[in-house]
Amino acid sequence: MFHPLTETAAMKRRLASMMLVFCAGLHADASGDELRVGSKRFTESFILGEIIAQTAARAKEATVSHRQGLGNTGIVFAALKSGDIDLYPDYSGTIAKEILKIDGPFDLALLNTRLAAEGLGVAVPLGFNNTYALAMLEKQAAALDIKTVSDLAKHPRLQYGLSQEFLGRSDGWPGLIAKYAFPSTLPVTGIDHGLVYEALAVRQIDVTDIYSTDAKIEKYQLRVLRDDRRYFPAYDAVLLYRLDLPARFPKTWQRIQQLHHTIDDQTMIRLNADAELAGRDFATVAERFLSRDIAQQPPQEAKQDFWSRLTAPDFLRLTLQHLNLVFVSLAASIVIGIPLGIAASRRPSFAKWILSLTGVMQTIPSLALLAFLIPVFNRIGAIPALTALFLYALLPIVRNTYAGLTQIPQSLRESAEALGLPAGARLRLVEMPLAMGTILAGVKTSAIINVGTATIAAFIGAGGYGERIAAGLALNDNNMLLAGAVPAAVLALIVQWGFDLLDRWLISPGLRVTSAG
Repeated sequence: MFHPLTETAAMKRRLASMMLVFCAGLHADASGDELRVGSKRFTESFILGEIIAQTAARAKEATVSHRQGLGNTGIVFAALKSGDIDLYPDYSGTIAKEILKIDGPFDLALLNTRLAAEGLGVAVPLGFNNTYALAMLEKQAAALDIKTVSDLAKHPRLQYGLSQEFLGRSDGWPGLIAKYAFPSTLPVTGIDHGLVYEALAVRQIDVTDIYSTDAKIEKYQLRVLRDDRRYFPAYDAVLLYRLDLPARFPKTWQRIQQLHHTIDDQTMIRLNADAELAGRDFATVAERFLSRDIAQQPPQEAKQDFWSRLTAPDFLRLTLQHLNLVFVSLAASIVIGIPLGIAASRRPSFAKWILSLTGVMQTIPSLALLAFLIPVFNRIGAIPALTALFLYALLPIVRNTYAGLTQIPQSLRESAEALGLPAGARLRLVEMPLAMGTILAGVKTSAIINVGTATIAAFIGAGGYGERIAAGLALNDNNMLLAGAVPAAVLALIVQWGFDLLDRWLISPGLRVTSAG
């Protein structure tokens, strides 16, 4: 006979085993012989992160990993401070204005003085300046006689589509409208940077923020508006690193310093074009640069089809990461959620609070919850991602456990009592088997939700199929997007079929018929 409480105890043991494996993985990640490179979630940062990682690996002193596409400046900088990464590429203007909030002029010496208290430093200027700018289609700008940022004030009906980070940065849109005395009522829409060029091309927006080394400026025939009031500072590409890095890996650091002034503006534009226009993956672009195989002429089309993207060498790694995220968090939700559902069914006064609190978790946007959990744990990666997935998975399990137990006919409860069974035995031998079909349905729902939600975890460095989705967004590459989305959808179907089989195995035919009736 099936004993749910016995199975629950077994689940606890399995969860403990999985958590031990997971924690061992975390310990390995935190080991002193690994150098972790981070990057933000746009093409240029992906490429620079790969160049740094491959350069470091050539020193053969440390195991090198690239935690790519971690998110915006705040997330990546928090990862650096917490020690989740050791260095990442950034820009002097971003460090000065967005991170350190420096008003007025600055240089690397000032940045290092201010960062030293955090145990951080700036070094290895890469040789190019990737400044912010505003741009619009050349034909439209010519027709409206718009040459400078100031000229935009003459056309208040223009539609602005700006990247989310630019909208919130102190050196972005808020400061720009103050500098140029633009009205705060201008029609502005937030849009992912990887999509702005296509939005301009189809005239969904008229003005956007760009990076001066973007590869698509020439392709889409854009006019870069002159910053006539000199609002934007210099954004010289540099490496932001932990001060203990040179001592930990002296040979590797010496090798990384060889990147000093090796990338000028035109080289960076060609590297971006190699990824965005030619369709090469970031690792290949970096490898071509380090082997001095970047051609001077425009890159030839080399875009990979869907099947090539899907079967890329990272498929197994991403699959294992995604499975870990889904099932470790699900196991924790089962161990916590089923007892909560039982408690709610036993004490109606608690039911409202338990169901309300677990329901609130479902209303919090996933990215917002992940961003909230990063400072809570003071780290990025798997721990905040697993916590978020655990919280999202609770509601279906708690609700279905509560519903399954409260919907048992009173006559069956009375029959169990007439047999003289104590409360614990009634729950274990009668009530839980009768409710198990409903409980499993809740677990199945949570598992399927987790498969989809786990793709967001890649935006804070937790891996999984979301890595491909983030890269696809950065490149506006539909094949890359599908290479991440399709495996997640297939995994969701497999999970559903697996739980259907589990339902047939655990639930007796008589109870399935009763439940169906």
